[in-house]
Amino acid sequence: MGLTKTEIFSEEQNQLAIALKAIAHPARIAILQQIIAAKACICGDLALELGLAQATISQHLKELKTVGIIKGTIEGVSVCYCINDEVWNKLGTQLGGFFASYEISDKTCC
Repeated sequence: MGLTKTEIFSEEQNQLAIALKAIAHPARIAILQQIIAAKACICGDLALELGLAQATISQHLKELKTVGIIKGTIEGVSVCYCINDEVWNKLGTQLGGFFASYEISDKTCC
């Protein structure tokens, strides 16, 4: 498989693709749902909640943190994670604009 020519796409297109790629795993969706439901930082109970190994959870958290969707703070010996409001809102706006750009019509296509 060849390399993607990201330079031919806009910065927003690249950012959206990177964020969606990071989210595009059911475990990561579940992690985000748990963090959102907790309405607070989550430290160590994700493995218990999701039934996944701690190493697996850590890898998924790393991917989400790398793109900035979540952020972490160190509290004692554990790292606590929460949604990064700024990135989350930007992603929501970008996705909303993307989906809103299509207008449903009465015409038949395909």
